[in-house]
Amino acid sequence: MAFPRFLMGDNAHHPEDIFVVHLDYPRFVINLKDDTLEFLEDIEKKDEEELEEETKNLIEEASRFYDEQCAIYDKE
Repeated sequence: MAFPRFLMGDNAHHPEDIFVVHLDYPRFVINLKDDTLEFLEDIEKKDEEELEEETKNLIEEASRFYDEQCAIYDKE
């Protein structure tokens, strides 16, 4: 089974939060409400520096994904 790169997450216990799950390496959950990012796996030391640089891009991609999904739902 092929998974999409991003998934939207919703939780009744956190109604104000906007979660997006990134399923490619590095897997993470971001809360777009405040851009907090939680990685779901240990990051290898050699990848840490590159990942710090890439974090901004990942947040922007997750935000675009969320906006695109909302636009699709708004059309329905």
